[in-house]
Amino acid sequence: MSDSQSSSLINALIGAVVTVLLSFTMISPVAGGAVAGYLERTDGVRIGAISGAIALVPMLFFGILVIGFLSMGNMAGFAFLFLLFMLVFGAIWTVGLSALGGYLGVYLRDEL
Repeated sequence: MSDSQSSSLINALIGAVVTVLLSFTMISPVAGGAVAGYLERTDGVRIGAISGAIALVPMLFFGILVIGFLSMGNMAGFAFLFLLFMLVFGAIWTVGLSALGGYLGVYLRDEL
């Protein structure tokens, strides 16, 4: 792995950590993507999307854990459909807003 690839991965991981730490807010993917894009300096949309995809992993794990507890009763089919919906919506929300944040991070870096 080249130095630029490893620094891109580190920037994406930092953005993902910011996203997870701020996950109690609705704009955490934008903030995490912005941090990743700001650190990356170029190609903010790509690095923001990668950051969002990385942040999606622990968020989905927590969601699966919650759905598992909720589906212990007679609602297993409903829980599966709800989980599938949340997976798709969560992926679009997290990765999409992280890509937007990456764009904004590069924009802020260029303007400041």
